[in-house]
Amino acid sequence: MKAMILAAGYGKRMRPLTDHTPKPLLQAGGKALIEYHIEKLRDAGIDSLVINTGWLGDRLAATLGDGRRFGIPIVYSHEGTPLETGGGIRRALPLLGDAPFVLVNGDIWTDYDLSRLVADRPDPVHLVLVDNPAHHPDGDFHLTEDGRVRDNGEPRLTYAGMGRFDPALFRALPDGEAKLAPLLRAAMADDAASGEHHTGQWWDIGTPERLDELDRLLTRR
Repeated sequence: MKAMILAAGYGKRMRPLTDHTPKPLLQAGGKALIEYHIEKLRDAGIDSLVINTGWLGDRLAATLGDGRRFGIPIVYSHEGTPLETGGGIRRALPLLGDAPFVLVNGDIWTDYDLSRLVADRPDPVHLVLVDNPAHHPDGDFHLTEDGRVRDNGEPRLTYAGMGRFDPALFRALPDGEAKLAPLLRAAMADDAASGEHHTGQWWDIGTPERLDELDRLLTRR
């Protein structure tokens, strides 16, 4: 099974840290954020990785290389101008193939067990949801008691930037910029989206202050 790590964003809210370093290469606990994902995906049984790049993408590829030092093959989908999540996945489809793949945002940190996404799932979309953080109090989607994800309903949870997707979901998109949320809502309307609630550690590294907090946590560990 393959996985894709999203790493093409500009990281504007992280400036000046991202003026010369792509956001996924920022460090916490002595390791780049994206390296935690690479190692966890490898240990979860993922066979190979696709990483999309945009802002300072050459530095990302130069640092991570072909994955040999991590023990897992890495290939890159170079976008130039970032295409948003949906467009980035559409551009990477030739590298991802026809089988379902795992998707992880490159700018989060979590203790979620990614092997749960490797397990077979019947739905085209399976999302990991978390409790709403202080900076996103209204959440994104509702998770029913039987594990269906809905666009409407209460209480609402936040999409964690992790999931398992069927590539067919993206094939009809034209090549270019496209958001992920409309595709997710369409799948929910068709009752084709399942989900789970992760109650452990999850950090969205959207500001330098959150990066500092995570660094202190991981350093103490």
